[in-house]
Amino acid sequence: MLLDRSTRPLTVTDAGKLYLDFCRDVLRRVEDFEAALDTLKDQAHGTVRVAAIYSVGLSEMAELEREFAERFPRGRLQVEYLRPEKVYEAVAGDRADLGLVSYPEATREITVIPWRREEMVVAAAPSHHLASLKAAYPRDLNGVDFVGFDEDLPIHKAITRFLEDHDAHVHVVLRFDNIQMIKEAVSHRMGVSIMPARVMQQDLAQGRLAAIPIAGDPLYRPLGIIHRRKKKFNRSGQGFLELLERKPSGELVGIA
Repeated sequence: MLLDRSTRPLTVTDAGKLYLDFCRDVLRRVEDFEAALDTLKDQAHGTVRVAAIYSVGLSEMAELEREFAERFPRGRLQVEYLRPEKVYEAVAGDRADLGLVSYPEATREITVIPWRREEMVVAAAPSHHLASLKAAYPRDLNGVDFVGFDEDLPIHKAITRFLEDHDAHVHVVLRFDNIQMIKEAVSHRMGVSIMPARVMQQDLAQGRLAAIPIAGDPLYRPLGIIHRRKKKFNRSGQGFLELLERKPSGELVGIA
């Protein structure tokens, strides 16, 4: 008599039971790993060392620090303001995890992440005759007293090239290595200057300075994030980098 095999009840062999237990154990371990990873993200700690040029702005950095503290309460943000060349040296020497610079340049040791472009404007005291203009052409700067940046700074080279390309000749009366000093000189009518509109917001609100858009051929300042190639970030460092990258990175125009 032949048996119909299709009617036999299905049973799990010993080998099958072993494999089933193995699969259940793998799934449990995956769930435990994901839960542990989520906890690690929530409890990320460590110090993030940031070197930034002065003109990034204390107010903007304060906002970044606030957001960072909310996301990583156990993390610590250590910010140092330096001249551009010192920022590169700090990053290359691993004395800073991240650097924020204008006109960023990659090197054999350093990589660049483009961050944003900032519109440049003519800065003047509210009582200066240029302050009444809705927009200033480069030719409007001919012969005016001008407060500039130190000659070895990238922003000086960019502004000088822009003025030369437009055949505008200014009378440089003072030079400084940081925007804050330039703003002070401009507010006291020692001359006008050209600087990013973004760094003037507080001065405009206080009525200390006037910002005149540049007509015809706008000028922008690029900002970038730099770090050592193949840099290994701790969780806090990676989190701060992600926070920076989520900030607006397009052309930031206007003075509002």
